[in-house]
Amino acid sequence: MALVKFPTRTVNTDAVNPFVNNVFDSLFTDSFISDRLVTRVPAVNITETDTAFKLELAAPGLSKSDFKISVDKNLITVSADRQTSESDKSASYSKREFNYSSFSRSFTLPDVVNYNNIEANYADGVLSVEIGKKEDAVIAKRSIEVR
Repeated sequence: MALVKFPTRTVNTDAVNPFVNNVFDSLFTDSFISDRLVTRVPAVNITETDTAFKLELAAPGLSKSDFKISVDKNLITVSADRQTSESDKSASYSKREFNYSSFSRSFTLPDVVNYNNIEANYADGVLSVEIGKKEDAVIAKRSIEVR
């Protein structure tokens, strides 16, 4: 037996004024608004290994000198400020989605972080920040013999 789900309608959705619903639907699903919300900050991946944490930010079109990484107590902030050139201002775009002119992302660091062991690398449009863990936080793997 196959189950088929039918779309449910709330009471009187189109009964009052279908035009109003269409305007609000198109306003909130407009690609202009959704594109602006998505492109404000770059996407980030955070991974953890036995010895370090790794942040990867997708930030294509920037150079190494555009980035600023600072650590204040247990907060790491990655920011970038890209100055647009005169050739960018004079170009006529029909749609422009690269808009990382400036951004700032902050992340709270756990207590196991070694603040002297933080390295950053920018290659192929991805900023990788590796944050080492303290030696006592690294769990040593060993085999336990059963007696």
